Amino acid sequence: MRVRLSNATVFFFIFLTVTCPVSLFAASAAAHKAVFTFGGLNERSGVLFVAKDAGIFQKHGLDAEVVGVRSGAVGLSALAAGETQFHGGSATGASIGAMAGGLDLVFVAGLINKLDGTFVVAPNIKTPADLKGKKIGVQSIGGGVWMFTMLAFDHWGLNPERDNIQFRIIGDQSVIAQALATGGIIDGAYLGYTFGAQLERQGFRVLADLLKLGIPFQGLGMMTRRSFVDRSPETVERSLRAMVETIRFINNPENKSAVIKSLVRWLRLSKAEDAETGYEMMKVLYDRRIYANVDGLRNVIRILGRSNEQIRRLKVEDIIDERIAKKLEKEGLF
Repeated sequence: MRVRLSNATVFFFIFLTVTCPVSLFAASAAAHKAVFTFGGLNERSGVLFVAKDAGIFQKHGLDAEVVGVRSGAVGLSALAAGETQFHGGSATGASIGAMAGGLDLVFVAGLINKLDGTFVVAPNIKTPADLKGKKIGVQSIGGGVWMFTMLAFDHWGLNPERDNIQFRIIGDQSVIAQALATGGIIDGAYLGYTFGAQLERQGFRVLADLLKLGIPFQGLGMMTRRSFVDRSPETVERSLRAMVETIRFINNPENKSAVIKSLVRWLRLSKAEDAETGYEMMKVLYDRRIYANVDGLRNVIRILGRSNEQIRRLKVEDIIDERIAKKLEKEGLF
């Protein structure tokens, strides 16, 4: 059966087509699907939590899913298999190793371009030299926590093999913090500011705020496959636009309660007060210029390359892709 439209109805549709903003029609189009993984359960990954909870991904036309994984290696495996599109992580043994192994993995943005966090130890440990012969907790060998620890050891002149420092694989940072608080399992560990502040209140010693050590490092960055950038540049662009806006959102004092709410939920904290330290650090951690840290990447390649010829041959220029970031800077977005 054919349906006849009245002249008034036809005129109405023509009026909508001519006068309505393009954005209204674009909004009805299918959103770009993107899965973001992260392995660091701390405030450093908070930019992803807030982008999801505050609807910023959605605002930029992304149907985004944010998934916490057991370690960075798991996230990178999913990326390699095409099951996900982005991984929010640092320059680690896992990520740099995957790049050296031939995966077309690149940093398309650097969100935290410095080594940050706390190194927390039992009260009887007073100096870095006291770590010799001790047990140190990590999430995985080659992962982010391990890499942060190795960078701190390098700065302090410590060598795990020579100094008989034992790594214990414990779990994510909430589990590491619990193991340190329990006593006997480990003597120290790298922790983000949120969990570090919790343990300091319980009498544990913060041996160092790594941010103050000035160690060159590529912290939290957005990684994807170069082939994905070539194939889906618009999805990458929408994702980076969302990251820039989320960083601004976090730095706006009016959004404090929303940011803290996200931290409490994603970090599984018992009360909002436990998120205060993490929130304050988030306001200074994220960079406005979202380029990867070339010097930081070179520093990681130097340390990992001591025992790996493939990594030693890596060139920083081959593991970053600045095309989208440069476009956004040219537009004046940052």
